[in-house]
Amino acid sequence: MPHEHEASVRQLGAALGARLERPLEPRGLVHASGLPVRPVERPWDDVLEATEGGAALTRGLEQAEPVVGLDSLSAPGAALRPAPARWRCVEVCAHGKVSPEVGEEIRIIVLGGDETGQELLEEAVRVLDPGVVGLDLSLERHDLSLERRRETDNGVVTQAADALRQARFGIKAATITPEGKADVGSPNKLLREQIDGRVIVRTGRRIPGVTPVAGIHDPISVCRMAVGDAYGADQWREGEQGSEDEVALRTERITRASCRAVAEYSFRIGQRMHARVYGGPKWTVSPVYEGMLKEELDAAAERHPDVEYEPVLIDATYAGLVTGALDGSAVIPALNRDGDCLSDFVLPLYGSVAGAESILLAFDDEYRATTAMSEAPHGTAPGLRGRNIANPMAMILAGAALLHYVAQIAGEDRAETVSRAIYDAVLSASAGGVRTPDLGGEASTTDFTDAVIERVRATLGG
Repeated sequence: MPHEHEASVRQLGAALGARLERPLEPRGLVHASGLPVRPVERPWDDVLEATEGGAALTRGLEQAEPVVGLDSLSAPGAALRPAPARWRCVEVCAHGKVSPEVGEEIRIIVLGGDETGQELLEEAVRVLDPGVVGLDLSLERHDLSLERRRETDNGVVTQAADALRQARFGIKAATITPEGKADVGSPNKLLREQIDGRVIVRTGRRIPGVTPVAGIHDPISVCRMAVGDAYGADQWREGEQGSEDEVALRTERITRASCRAVAEYSFRIGQRMHARVYGGPKWTVSPVYEGMLKEELDAAAERHPDVEYEPVLIDATYAGLVTGALDGSAVIPALNRDGDCLSDFVLPLYGSVAGAESILLAFDDEYRATTAMSEAPHGTAPGLRGRNIANPMAMILAGAALLHYVAQIAGEDRAETVSRAIYDAVLSASAGGVRTPDLGGEASTTDFTDAVIERVRATLGG
């Protein structure tokens, strides 16, 4: 490792001078892992703005550089002891009213799910405990399990969406989407529509101790349309069922507003990450439909001349990800279904689809976030249920990402400090060899969460 990149946390804290009441303590990041810690060379690479199934890919675990990136400049108060906090877990009554015990704390809507998805949500909630993070949180639980959605004919989803609009912050477990046409379907579509979600951001980033696939090292964010397109399209069939003349038809719909939101926010992410905006839809084949997103990307490029822009057809975008044509950090704007497929392709390039978070955002007229719901980008993993081996990294990072937006939307500055502490703790644990089997390790689900909690407490002085 080059000498100029090495620095102890204490040296880094001292360099901040008057910005800190005391230097950063190296506990939890150096002592717990026994690994060197250096400041990241490009802190914008680790912005927590991103982030269904699929096997994990693991390559060359032994050769990866065991270094943890610590961006103390983005969280100058990371070493300060948290203020005393209260914890309230609120259950929603049968009539949908919130218990009157809720005060003026930070209110987070916790959306329960199914199978292993629910188990991993509980791990994220453990990390968000005020005894760990030192924040005044009120958790309001809504059960979105398949059984409960069927019992209420999706009434619980509508109820949860109403609560999410009011509270502005939510964290969701993976849920089952049943296959039957007459069944309750996916709660994700309903939630996204009812809170006026515009974009979903999922960012693949380097997992310490894991060698990425295809030479990918720099962060890649997929900025996806949250509503419309193939999801929610009108579908029907004509002709005699089973005959060769039977025809299946689908009418898809996207709006100029959705295209503009994806385009504008992609360039804003690119500006923060110092990344290029790369990719796009298949506008040559579909100039009217997919061409609308291309038009908005071109217009956003004119508004952001300082952000590099390389429009590439969607099929060539996939090729660029595995051939090395895409070099450096990138933001890939996408239609709804394209983005769903792309994120499931991009995230495993870094080692596992469970290595990054997913964030759904609603905006005001200036594209400032007004509501945020975070989750893991993977599914319910029924084969791992009850085995205590599933990777909780994505769900824990979902909590960290949500706290970033608590800071941004609610003006709770300390939430940003805690967000960074959780993020650094996750990377530090992985760098220290605490990894679940999908990343080639032997740690259990709870082992990994325990390691993260230990590091967060050490960083925050709890």
